[in-house]
Amino acid sequence: MHTYLRNPFSDAGSAPASPGRVIAVVSQKGGAGKTTVAVQLAGGFHERRASVMLVDLDPQESAYRWAESAPLLDSDLQLDVRKMSGLELIKHVGELQKEVDYVVLDTPPSIYHPSTLAALAVAHLAVIPAVPSPTDLWSTLAVERLILNRMEQSHRLHGCILPNRVQNTALATDVLELLHEFTLPILDAMLCQRNAYPQSAVIGGSVFQLASGADAAQGEVRKLIAAVLKQLGEH
Repeated sequence: MHTYLRNPFSDAGSAPASPGRVIAVVSQKGGAGKTTVAVQLAGGFHERRASVMLVDLDPQESAYRWAESAPLLDSDLQLDVRKMSGLELIKHVGELQKEVDYVVLDTPPSIYHPSTLAALAVAHLAVIPAVPSPTDLWSTLAVERLILNRMEQSHRLHGCILPNRVQNTALATDVLELLHEFTLPILDAMLCQRNAYPQSAVIGGSVFQLASGADAAQGEVRKLIAAVLKQLGEH
């Protein structure tokens, strides 16, 4: 059985007119900010008044625990998060797409994990968070190879790279330049290293639930949503 927090982040209104689009956030190792990106995507779609569901495929349950922070703090801010295995996702993805406009998948930090491969089998778009450091660049290259391989097998799957946890340093600038040598497109958006992102985890929501001091982060997430919609052909 899959498990979920039911006070949904999305509006519990009518079902979407067309099947929801599926977005997988994929990385090869921890520290890339995969769960942060997944949660902020969910928050960004909700801010645009779209219905959205976040599916936690990671055995570490980071997204699920993030969302659980809301009831612990006696808050009414809750994400619609479901815990599933890859097999359950394959079985139920059609049902999920009937419920919401967007299904965001937080995958395990391994491109070889069965749940990651299941996510890529059903996704319309794979987003690869890339921290601009040399070691993370090598990891991103490995993920890109997998995505390109899966794209050859699935005409609906597309992939893109999101610069994440970006700092204002010369090294980060140099690595960001190297990203443009990759095959997959680089999103016209980035998430910088900001306190607002971990602060949103404390309240169990996204940066759009923070009372103040999150304007820059909110602007980054809005730009991320616009870039993702462009990749999905919905701009």
